[in-house]
Amino acid sequence: MLKFLIFCTLAVAINAEIAEEEDVLVLKKSNFDEALQAHPNILVEFYAPWCGHCKALAPEYAKAAGMLKAESSDIRLAKVDATEETELAQEYGVRGYPTIKFFKGGDKESPKEYSGEWGWMRFIHNIGRRHQSPGAGRQADDIVNWLKKRTGPAVATLNEVTDAESLIADNEVAVIGFFKDAESAGAQAYEKAAQAIDDIPFAKTSSDAIYSKFEVSKDSVVLFKKFDEGRNTFDGELTKEALQSFVKANQLPLVIEFTEQTAPKIFGGEIKSHILMFLPKAASDFQDKMDQFKKAAEGFKGQILFIFIDSDIDDNQRILEFFGLKKEECPAIRLITLEDEMTKYKPESDAITAESITQFCKLFTEGKLKPHLMSQDIPKDWDKNPVKVLVGKNFEEVAFNPSKNVFVEFYAPWCGHCKQLAPIWEKLGEKYKDSADTIVAKMDSTANEIEAVKVHSFPTLKFFPAGEERKVIDYNGERTLEGFTKFLESGGKEGGAPAGDDDDDLEPEDDSDSEDGTDDDGHDEL
Repeated sequence: MLKFLIFCTLAVAINAEIAEEEDVLVLKKSNFDEALQAHPNILVEFYAPWCGHCKALAPEYAKAAGMLKAESSDIRLAKVDATEETELAQEYGVRGYPTIKFFKGGDKESPKEYSGEWGWMRFIHNIGRRHQSPGAGRQADDIVNWLKKRTGPAVATLNEVTDAESLIADNEVAVIGFFKDAESAGAQAYEKAAQAIDDIPFAKTSSDAIYSKFEVSKDSVVLFKKFDEGRNTFDGELTKEALQSFVKANQLPLVIEFTEQTAPKIFGGEIKSHILMFLPKAASDFQDKMDQFKKAAEGFKGQILFIFIDSDIDDNQRILEFFGLKKEECPAIRLITLEDEMTKYKPESDAITAESITQFCKLFTEGKLKPHLMSQDIPKDWDKNPVKVLVGKNFEEVAFNPSKNVFVEFYAPWCGHCKQLAPIWEKLGEKYKDSADTIVAKMDSTANEIEAVKVHSFPTLKFFPAGEERKVIDYNGERTLEGFTKFLESGGKEGGAPAGDDDDDLEPEDDSDSEDGTDDDGHDEL
């Protein structure tokens, strides 16, 4: 009894030290471990005060915290200002905002990443599209449901046929394990696979009536879905890894249309290689092309996600721009990998047939495709004005000219901060227009790509000093004529830093409160 009282006293003391804002615990390095001990299930948001998406999430996050608190749930929501608690952010691999992690049972070593819509949001930043309001995966109900699934049993038990029918009817995708012996190796592997998969419900049954209803004659795993074949039956050795691969390959339609509603499924999944077909739905041959695309998809289930994008929709125009496409150039096929660095691929042929798409995907999976780098044509007057105009086709020759010091602004036409910088950059060009060894230049990075430089936010300013070393120096100083001049006169030392990885996710994201939808640190996300 004494030990219990001491424990309760300590728990109260711990809780007293942790401040709350709208039912959300405010965590710091000093109270983080104590919070994990006091609350067995805790969802932690690592945020930045200037982050537009963090601000958009805040009311829904607080609402979810209040909902759980009202239910007397043992699940709590917390937040960490990652710009202040940098050590904590580094410890948990925070590379973008918001990053949300779920700590279960006080385990601080292997938290579960919240699989909401964050991958989608970052991709949208990369095409410069403004995301106006909380979407799928970011509503209070979504957060609460996600947490309840992770704290309840991973696999439900079905005893009646009506239970199984309801499960299938209520979900777009559901998995049922048919096992007569719940302790068998196969059943145990199934449980482990269910624990590892977040976004679809799993159930199990040993009922003869349910076996009979769904025409199952032996132990097996069946995935039920409201599209394509309707159901898939697992065939192979029942292991956790094999079952995960089976579900991953079959849980999405062969071809999925890109919309804001489907985006979380597209970007939140494990398949990071996506082939896109840009095609207007109103096209007379739409169905024929869709049939060809779907036929090719059958051979790459679980490897490549096949996505259709309606090229007539206004909201999709920035996506076309990101791939260097215009409406009138559609239909078109492109492939992209959504790893740390996005890489695009373009087929040699414009034909949209099952055979041509299959061959293109086959070359990709075999590692035989070269990345597609966009470039505008070199303008005839590219070097006539004080600020030289670079494109993909002349960048290498100009920027890495061993006899020249080249200072380049990488910009986007829609970027508010780039527009603010433009007159200062023109003055800098004017100042050095007669220099024998210094060039001031600019490049539209929405239309031109180069292997040597990865641009993730706008404007990005980089200096390429003369010499054979192909050095690149980032400019991090004040964006003033005086600051730029000191930088150039010092050979890139004052206001410069060695070029790093340009981690876009840690740049301040666009802030919907500011005039241009830009952030307060002078960057627009790419």
